Parts: sequence; structure tokens; C-alpha cells
Amino acid sequence: MAGNKRRRGSTAGGTELSQLGRNVKLPASPAEAVLERIPNPHADSDYVVRFTAPEFTSLCPITGQPDFAHLVLDYVPGPYLVESKSLKLYLGAFRNEGVFHEDCTVGIAKRLVRELKPKWLRLAGYWFPRGGMPIDVFFQSGTPPKGVWVADPGVAPYRGRG
Repeated sequence: MAGNKRRRGSTAGGTELSQLGRNVKLPASPAEAVLERIPNPHADSDYVVRFTAPEFTSLCPITGQPDFAHLVLDYVPGPYLVESKSLKLYLGAFRNEGVFHEDCTVGIAKRLVRELKPKWLRLAGYWFPRGGMPIDVFFQSGTPPKGVWVADPGVAPYRGRG
């Protein structure tokens, strides 16, 4: 139930969580990051979960310069929910990863689809400009389930985002 505190080594719906409630270092790379999931307690209902990462960072694979993005993740859970601390650590692992915007955004979305098995997922990557041009990348796994309300991502087209 929401609001219940869990002790270290406890489970969430029968799933052992190795990061939540523990001092865990940022993974050295996204490939090393562990995305943890818990059973969806409302699998009989369609609803949207949103995560935003307004300070996402990766590196340009050519120059090594930092790239910044505002990520907005929306998904309709299937059997699982992503555990938020593991998602935060996974996204943080991109800080030292050389990857183009398109590969980064789509790669994150595909890993989440593979591991969570959501009914629907959308990831919007609003990348801040380098060389004077922003690049926005959008991935969607299909059509949202009928009757589900999906809010606007809430990020304005580039005009000095902020």
C-alpha cells in the first residue's frame, strides 16, 4: 500500500529491491545500471505515470562536450512499475556516456519497454541547443489505451527554454 515504509532487504510485492533505501553509487555506464521494477498494484486499471528529468546530461560522442536535455517519460503500466530511484540512477549514468541525442532518447525508451512491458510508453527528449540548434527526439511505443488521459508534456518549443 502507498505510504508503507519498507526496511532494507524488504520486498515490494515479492520483488527484492537492491537500491531503494540504500547508499548506492551512480553506475559507471547505462549498461551497468540496474533498472528495478515492482508489480503494478493496479494492473486492472489503465493510468498514466509521468517522470520528468529536467537536468538530464550526456556527452557528445565526437567532442566530449556535455549535452543537456529535459526528458519527459509517460507510460501506461502493464504488469510492472519502474522503481524511481533505479530510474534516476540509470538516467544519471548517461553523464559520462558519449551518445547522440537520437540514440540516447530512443535507446532509453526501448530499454524501458523491454524491461517494464508497459501497455504504452512515450519518451520526449527536449535537447538544449549546441551550435545554435536544439534537437527534440520523440519515441512512442504505439497508441495509448482507449480512454487514458495523456497530459501535454508541458515543455515549450525552443525559445530559450527555461
